[in-house]
This record gives sequence, structure tokens and C-alpha cells, in this order.
Amino acid sequence: MDTMRPSEEINRHRRHFFGSAAATVAAAQFGMVGPAASQPGKGSGRRLPAVKPGTHTSFGPLKQIEAGVLNVGYAEAGPADGSVVILLHGWPYDIYSFVDVAPLLASAGYRTIIPYLRGYGTTRFLLNDTVRNGQPAALAVDLKDFLDALKIEKPILAGFDWGARSANIFAALWPERTKAMVSVSGYLIGNQDAGKTPLSPQAEYEWWYQFYFATDRGRAGYEKYRREFSKLIWQTASPKWSFDDGTFNRSAAAFDNPDHVDIVIHNYRWRLSLAKGEPKFDDLEKRLATGPIITVPTITLEGDANGAPHPDPSAYSPKFTGKYAHRTITGGIGHNLPQEAPRAFAQAVVDVAEL
Repeated sequence: MDTMRPSEEINRHRRHFFGSAAATVAAAQFGMVGPAASQPGKGSGRRLPAVKPGTHTSFGPLKQIEAGVLNVGYAEAGPADGSVVILLHGWPYDIYSFVDVAPLLASAGYRTIIPYLRGYGTTRFLLNDTVRNGQPAALAVDLKDFLDALKIEKPILAGFDWGARSANIFAALWPERTKAMVSVSGYLIGNQDAGKTPLSPQAEYEWWYQFYFATDRGRAGYEKYRREFSKLIWQTASPKWSFDDGTFNRSAAAFDNPDHVDIVIHNYRWRLSLAKGEPKFDDLEKRLATGPIITVPTITLEGDANGAPHPDPSAYSPKFTGKYAHRTITGGIGHNLPQEAPRAFAQAVVDVAEL
């Protein structure tokens, strides 16, 4: 069931949305004004079959391809000549967030591709001296390089957390390369100046891990306890999701990547202007600092039990000026929406291209 909850019920949550203590703060920083103009998308009328979360536990053999500064590991499912969908994971998650989504899309005729982000799984830097940069613009350029390497011109992008932000950035900067987008928690493009704005004490408390990562002790703690740390985030971000050890361990293996800690720490320190980005991304960051609109067809999703901070849909709906719909997924769905509600996520992908 796709329903809209009243905005005041979810206004206190804000996930990876720089400087957004509430919808009013977001409006001031990003020019978001007015009520949400969201509605369930009519889509194609093609309904996907139900699937119990956790039905699938593996992908086919992973593939590797050199793309930009990386050798990217990725899973692929579906017909080679199908419409392409790129599924993008976040932190601290991995491609297994889509392990039940991929078969649904493949059976519907989509060529479904799920890459490991830099610092995760089998993705590796090609050179030892490449900066281990976690700034959001770098991850979006990784996506562009990946598509170029695979000779994919205009896919549907769908993601959550870091993956949703990468999709947002890509769609804003290169709309001609984006057929449509599904974005959990909406509009997540931010900048370092917005990250300097203090929030209310409660909002700052929700970002405790970001401030922990800003310290040497936090870096050492994440290095030593990355699995325990990640499990804690899973539990707090999805308080009603009863995942088992096997589910967690399949994803946690991706955090053993030798660059994982460097990428995660740099990402969160960059947000607070405690770490510099690479000069080659400066022009992109200037464009992103304006809070660019997104013109491609978009469906935004939110879980009704997302325990991680996230913006209210009314704050970000004006940023989507093309065909647009918002769906709140009910049933105790938390932050890892594609793994907790795979059918709802896959259905949004099928529907978004035909809004």
C-alpha cells in the first residue's frame, strides 16, 4: 500500500541532507518552498509479483570493469538488450540491498546492474596513489565513468542513502544521460557551506556518528569495530526490520574493502569542511552548491519507520520540476527500503519511466 503520511509525523527525520534541521531550514538553504505536490504515480499498470524479503540470498557471478580511476565490481541480471536500470547502494550497506529487487526487474525485462561504490566489495582503485576521496561529486563521476565503460547512454537510476545522492547529482548535472530516477528520501544534494549551519540540539544528536568520525578516535573506532558499528546503524535506521545474522554478514563482507574506512571517513569529514575535496571537482561543486533542480521523471520513496534522519517530502518536492510522484511505503519500513520492501522499490522503477 502506498500512502502519504502527514508531514508533521516525519518532519523530525533527516537523512544525509546537509543543513536540514527541518523543512524551513531546507527551504532557506535550497529554495524549497510550498506544500508537497506529490501523488502516487499512475505508472504503466504492470504490477510486479509479491516477493518475501529475504527470498534471494545471492547474485550470479560478479563482473569487473575498469572505469575512470576504478576497477568496479558489479552484479547484473536480466536480458542484455533490456532497458537499463542502475541500482545504487548507500552506507553502511552494499549491493545485497537489491538482492530481491534485481530478480523482479530482470523478470520484467530490465537489464539490471548493481555496482559496488568506491570503498566497497570488489571495487578497487587502479592506482595506489589515487586520493581516497569520498566527496559526493566524486561518486557521481564514478557513476558516469561506469556508464561510459559499459557504453550505457541513458539508464534509469534508482538508489537510497549515498546511492540516492549520487543519482540526484547525476540527474541534475547530466539530465540528458538519465531516463528517469527513483530516489529514497528525495532530494539529497548538499554542499559544504550548508553543512556549516548549526542545527537544533535534537537534530545534531541524530548526526552523532558524523561528529564521531570527525575525530581520530572515531576513525580508529570505525576501523576496529566497522561491523559492530554498521550493525548498530542498521538497527537504529530500520528499527522494525528483523534482519538475521546471515543477511547482515553478506553485506558486511563488503566493508572489508581496503579503502572502505578511508572513503567513509573522508565523506563525512568533507561534509563538515574538515577534509578537502579534489580540485578537479570544484566546478561541479559550484553547480551543486546552487541546489540545482532535477528535471527528469522521478518517484521519491520513504519508509514509514525510517529511523535515520531524512527530509520531509514537502521540503524537497519543488526541486523536482519534471513528472513527479512521492510514495510513502507503509508496514514498518525503515531506511534500507529496497531490501525491506523490494516489491515497492522495484514497482517504482517500473512505473517511473511511464509517469
